[in-house]
Amino acid sequence: MERKLVSIQHIDHVEPIPGADNIQKARVMGWDVVVSKGDFAPGDACVFFEIDSQLPEGAPWAEFLRPRGFRVKTARLRGVLSQGLALPTSILDGDTPPVGTDVRERLGVVKFEPTPSDARDVAGPFPGAVPKTDEIRLQSMLGVLEELRGHDFFVTTKLDGSSATYFRPLEGPLVACSRNWALKPGPNPVWRMVERYALDTVLPPGFAIQGELCGPGIQKNRLGLGETDLFVFSVHDTRTGRFLDHADFIAFCARHGLRTVPVEHVVTGEAARAFPHTLARYLELAQGVYAGTRSRKEGIVIRPLVERHSPTLGGRLSFKVINNDFLLKDED
Repeated sequence: MERKLVSIQHIDHVEPIPGADNIQKARVMGWDVVVSKGDFAPGDACVFFEIDSQLPEGAPWAEFLRPRGFRVKTARLRGVLSQGLALPTSILDGDTPPVGTDVRERLGVVKFEPTPSDARDVAGPFPGAVPKTDEIRLQSMLGVLEELRGHDFFVTTKLDGSSATYFRPLEGPLVACSRNWALKPGPNPVWRMVERYALDTVLPPGFAIQGELCGPGIQKNRLGLGETDLFVFSVHDTRTGRFLDHADFIAFCARHGLRTVPVEHVVTGEAARAFPHTLARYLELAQGVYAGTRSRKEGIVIRPLVERHSPTLGGRLSFKVINNDFLLKDED
């Protein structure tokens, strides 16, 4: 599902920050945020802006973020990790809608996107038969923890690279995509992987693979690779509209000579039944470095071994947890 970048939420908890006279710590959904003292009490409604909200320049209520380019990012204030932004509903200049209402368009907020690649590479829109790669952050949808409880699951490393999708239709040529666009064949990293892995012939018709491109010139090459490579994290069968279960996904990639993202944990049986599905536990698992490097990893992705529908997400049960150390020290 597409996350609600800006929505009406409740303030669940407020507590003082030692040594701070003008700010307090508040809890909104699963996020801790720093707010101005006296702005909120528990139970109050607020306008909550998730990380990577790009606020409109010129709005008086957003002016305080001008030094940060109007972007909401993770910050540490007086020793408190603040992930998001909670503002009074008075900025809406009108009636306050119910909790959960998306007010992104009403406030003119967009999602921050890094500088796009050369527009000359774009061939057309992302194929509608394939879901885009955009995992929800756990803190925004804590209800997924109960949906996963008691089920076998696995944890993979979230690689800090560039998303790529390759789709071979039942008829017609292979489509190679960045996160949001189909790209023209050329020397760009996405199409170089087509040549390297012969994806135009290796992929069975009707299947799409999605993965992370990592290597020199992509982000900061935190894996320390000598050349660009593709690490697959999902395989989608467009004929059935389903992602492959974990075992089939691993077998598919092995059969077609494709690398997968690192699988950190496979939790089954009694260990899965007893696993403590809490935000604190997953934040702990998200910490660490990429294997063989000193680079902090971006985080983890969690999915059931057998694909499940999530009523909370309205789609695939799958979510990510970002390493807080990465957010504070390494995020671009």
